[in-house]
Amino acid sequence: MQTGFIDYYQTLGLNKNASAEEIKKAYRKLARQYHPDVTANNDEADRKFKQINEANEVLSDPEKRKKYDAYGEQWQYADQIEKMRRNQGQQYTYDTDLGDGFSDFFHSVFGSMFGGGGQSFGGGAGHPFGGGRPGQRAKSKGQDYETEISLDLEDLLETSKRTLNVDGRQIRITVPEGVTDGQTIRVRGQGAASPHGGENGDLYVKFKVRKHPRFERKEADLYLKTELNLYTAILGGELEIKSLSGPIRLKIKPGTQNGTSLRLRGKGLPLYKKPGEHGDLFVNLQVQLPETLSPQEAELFRQLAELQQAPAQTR
Repeated sequence: MQTGFIDYYQTLGLNKNASAEEIKKAYRKLARQYHPDVTANNDEADRKFKQINEANEVLSDPEKRKKYDAYGEQWQYADQIEKMRRNQGQQYTYDTDLGDGFSDFFHSVFGSMFGGGGQSFGGGAGHPFGGGRPGQRAKSKGQDYETEISLDLEDLLETSKRTLNVDGRQIRITVPEGVTDGQTIRVRGQGAASPHGGENGDLYVKFKVRKHPRFERKEADLYLKTELNLYTAILGGELEIKSLSGPIRLKIKPGTQNGTSLRLRGKGLPLYKKPGEHGDLFVNLQVQLPETLSPQEAELFRQLAELQQAPAQTR
């Protein structure tokens, strides 16, 4: 979870008027500079890399960027805020503490609408985790909350724990291995308390998986493009790649062609709720031609060309 406000424009070295193309170029440049493959075992660089990905995730999405430009660090709550604006004429009852951060922002924006009372207000949302419901004197269930957690592909390799702050309560939730982008889980009883003695509402947690600069994901399978030098492609040999879980050495057959795809079974992501099962990793080999040749190398290539063109000798 984000621990403090990050200026996404400053993170990418841009101003608020930056074009989509400028955002894309800045992200690619910084992602290469701070990528873990380049800055191995550097915690500060890893933190910076995650901030760069987070900034790009928001600023490269026109809808998210619009909300960010309008509400800054509260951009994730834009829908709730707008809903409160639209419904300010309706009366709702809400008895829970708004909590820090968003509560201050809410009162600064909407306090005058509701006379500063803070307990009964229009729209009923007033909280980053969900929309409000009309107050009822029956023992109705408490309000459900919704929130979103952003994850990197590396976070999907094993089950982990995350802490959420809900109404001042610290809630530990389990992030299962192999979750998919957009997947939502329900945490029973961790929503708002019922104002009239009913059951607590539930907490719905949606997972957002960030795009990875090197790997493409299709369900539990991963796809990677990697460079292969010409000489290894021709003569064969070994090639080391960095998977999400660590380095892997590949055996390259002599005469490997550009675009050859290697399938590494079980080296993909874990399958959700299928312990011990994994997808596959597909490695696409991009043969790189030398950009420059020494005179000696050029002569050797000419000799090879002559050998290829020489007519077969009969015995």
